[in-house]
Amino acid sequence: MDLVGPSQTESMGSKKYLLVLVDDFSRFTWVNFLRHKYDTFSSFKGLCNRILTEKQSSNFCIVRLRTDHGTMFKNASFANYCDEHGITHEFSAPITPQQNDVVERKNRILLDMGRVLLHSTGLTPNFWAEAISTTCYTTNRVFLRPGTDKTHMNCGKVRNPR
Repeated sequence: MDLVGPSQTESMGSKKYLLVLVDDFSRFTWVNFLRHKYDTFSSFKGLCNRILTEKQSSNFCIVRLRTDHGTMFKNASFANYCDEHGITHEFSAPITPQQNDVVERKNRILLDMGRVLLHSTGLTPNFWAEAISTTCYTTNRVFLRPGTDKTHMNCGKVRNPR
């Protein structure tokens, strides 16, 4: 999980930050947009509830959370939540984004593709959140998981939808 921002331009909904959560196995990605950095924990809790609800039938659970040493991740609220839900919270070494490379690479993909989408459609920069949301939706359904013929969305499923 990683927090990107602040953006130079506020989105249509007055958001300046992007919270990115990537499933390490399937590479399925969830994004949330935040007004303030201190909204990170409440957004994370909401994302966890959403993920567990979506994946309820497949016995999916969050086992490990990997973040950097940002103050928005390294606090008592995160520690308590992770302890209560049996989540191991791992921190990457300081000034070493390579240790959190999965989400760092996904950030780059989302931002680059979002920028291309804005440029190609001629939309103003304040549509950046919509562009990134569209990019996330598309990459979850189009990109294939390396070594398989499954998309990120279908990687964790027992069978394909009909």
